[in-house]
Formats: sequence, structure tokens, C-alpha cells
Amino acid sequence: ETACNRKPLTFSRVSRRKVHADFGGGTLTSDGGALLLREVDRRLGLIDQLADCLTDPRDPAKIQHDQRTMLAQRIFGIALGYEDLNDHNQLRHDPLFSVLAEKAPEPGSALASAPTLCRLENRVAPQTLAKLSGVFVEQFIASFDKPPAELVLDFDPTDVPLHGSLERRFFHGYYDHFCFLPLYVFCGQQLLVAYLRPSNIDAALHARAVLRLLVNRLRKAWPEVRILFRGDSGFARWKLMRWCEQNRVDYVIGLARNDVLKRLAEPFMEAAEAAYQKTRQKVRNFHDLAYAAETWDRERRVIAKAERLPEGPNLRFVVTSLDDQCPHCVYDGTYVLRGDMENRIKEQQLMLFANRASCHSFLANQFRLLLSSAAYVLVETLRRTALAGTELATAQVNTIRLKLFKVAARVVISVRRVVLHLSTAYPLQVVFRQIQHRLCATGPPA
Repeated sequence: ETACNRKPLTFSRVSRRKVHADFGGGTLTSDGGALLLREVDRRLGLIDQLADCLTDPRDPAKIQHDQRTMLAQRIFGIALGYEDLNDHNQLRHDPLFSVLAEKAPEPGSALASAPTLCRLENRVAPQTLAKLSGVFVEQFIASFDKPPAELVLDFDPTDVPLHGSLERRFFHGYYDHFCFLPLYVFCGQQLLVAYLRPSNIDAALHARAVLRLLVNRLRKAWPEVRILFRGDSGFARWKLMRWCEQNRVDYVIGLARNDVLKRLAEPFMEAAEAAYQKTRQKVRNFHDLAYAAETWDRERRVIAKAERLPEGPNLRFVVTSLDDQCPHCVYDGTYVLRGDMENRIKEQQLMLFANRASCHSFLANQFRLLLSSAAYVLVETLRRTALAGTELATAQVNTIRLKLFKVAARVVISVRRVVLHLSTAYPLQVVFRQIQHRLCATGPPA
């Protein structure tokens, strides 16, 4: 223990009593609720599957920290809000982190330091990253008890701002800064793909290849499943749409406005304007068009939303293969629901630190993105299963972390037991017990 830890901190008095603090409380943890997340991983086997994808070039005789332990250490650290590798220089001494990493806490022992974890990030090969990415698809498939009738795959790119001189770093005019352009694929709230890309590309680059790989694997598991591709106007590429049509994949894709589309929709907007002028109430109508851009191979169904708001006209378009649904059903019942994906991306980017791309190596930054993805899968599985019906059933990651994971506890270690004495004043004890019962009542999986 350092001298600075022993030195007391003096605060303002309470009544006539002095208030002091120090860092000599002993074996304590501020993340007692992480035990729930550990039970989720034990049921999924997620970290074990990720560890199986890694090769270890180190000399076995000199290995002190195995890769499975280091993966658990970092993934749980991200889930618990520790975005910086340097945090682990202290967290490695927290006995709860040893439990999370499936390593018996022993006096004087510690987990991997920040430099050791950094070396792990920087030795991952491209073929290993492909295997790691496949784990998330397998986890998604395993989450279903019976074959689903339909899957809606949401594709969306976003930006990861960059600072410093990094590999494959480019300036992006739309985002107005240097960034990466990762591609995310979600099905509902479940993550399937987190693929890091440089930003000097078309937003739809590799989307068709990713979709093909996903469809082949999903159809292998469920041959009769109906698959719908959903994306914004960045994915309105005729080759992607043609591939969907040839492979029984429906699509609903945003379509950017242009002069031809505006001319075709002009009568609809004029009618909406006239209706608004009569009632001064919002007018929202949907209409069918047949449209083909000059680069497309054929005409396709386009739906125009002719909307007049008090703020002004709002004209939008989507292109779709859904010929059996009315325009309103396609737009409001299908397309606009993709907006929830933005919340999922926000959770991973801002709350699970997927935007922490500070490694010089591009491959290391892709590995970091996958570690964040693993943390997301653990928290999302907890929310979707154990939190169902509780007050946290629809909570975002930050709220779950604050209310469920950040629980103060005193850790008592003996030869036979590790006991966490959780805070007596913890306000969600009833919910915590309910979640623990759901995760542990039937015992750990075989």
C-alpha cells in the first residue's frame, strides 16, 4: 500500500463530528452486481467460445495469464464501465475481477496488467478476427428455442472519431472529422455483426458480402425462415437489391431524394399542401411509384411519403420488394422501426466504448470493437431474459450498470468460499434477488 493511500482525506464536518476518508478499507469492490453478468456468460459460454478462436504464440513455460482470463477481464471491465486499459492496473487486484475471470482469488495474486492486455490486443491476426465475428452469429442462432418465422436484419454504418496518426485513418466529409466507418448489423436488439472499416469508402461497401454470409448461415439453421433486409439510403444499391431478389430476401431501403423523384411526387405534395391549408393540421399520405435510377437494372416499387408539417413539407422515399403490403404498412409498419437500431448503436458506441479506437493498428481496433460487442451481448442477454418483467426490462446499458452492477460489497475470502457482503442500503434488493433466482435457480449449464 502506498503512502498516499494511507493519508486521510478531510471533508466538511457533519454536525460536530469530523469527516475523514482513506483508501484503506480493505477487500472491497464497487461492482458486486457483476456476479449476475458472470452467470449470463456461464450460460452462454460466450467468453469460452471467443477464447477458443485465439491462438497463443507465447512460450507455454512463461505464460502467467492465459488468454481466456484476459478476455474475461477486459470484457467484464468494459461492461462495468472501465473504458481505459490503464484502469486494469488497479482492477487487477480486485478479487471480484478474479471471480469474473474464473480464477480463484488468492492473496498476493493479480490479474493481467494494462501492458499485458495491450499486447493481447495487438497480436490478433485477421483470420482470428473472422472467427471471433462468427461467434456472435452462432450466439444469435443459439438464443432461439424454436425456428423463427421471420428475421429483420438492420444494417447501419456509423462513425468512430479518431485522434492521432492511426492506420487507415481518413477524413470523412459528412461527419467532418477523421474517423472509421464501422458497419453494424442487428436483429431487433441482438447484435450479429460489428465490422470496422476505414472511412474512405462507400457506406454500403461489403454490405452485400456480409448479407450473403449471414443469409447462408441463417438459412442453414432455419431453411424456411423469411429474411428482410432493412437499411437507410446509403444501401440503395441495385446490385444489393438484385441479390436480395435472387435469393428470396425481401428489402425495405431508404431512397435519397432527387429531381426525378421530386417530379414524380409533385402531385402528391400539392394535394398534401392543399389539405394542410384547409385544416392547418398535419397531413401524411403514402403513394406508390415505379422508379428506376439510371444505374439500376430495372424499375422497382418506390413508396413516397407526402407529408406536410407545420414546420414545412417533408418528402421521403423508400424502395421495397414488399409487393403484398400497402404503402402505409411498408413505411410505418416496417421501415420506420429501424430507428430503434440507433439506440442499440448508441449503447455500444457511447456506453460500451466501441468508439475507443486509440490503437495504432487497424486490426487491434477491430479487436477492441469485438470486445465491446461481447460486452454488449452479455448485457443485452441479461436484459432480454433475466430482466424481463422488472423495472429494468427496457433500461439502457448505462442505467443497468448504475442500478444493477454498481453495488458496493465487502469481499471475504476463505479456503472454501468467496462471500460478497452487498451493501445493506442497496435500494434494488428485491429485483436483484429475483434476477439471481432466474439465473441460478436451475444451476449452471452442463
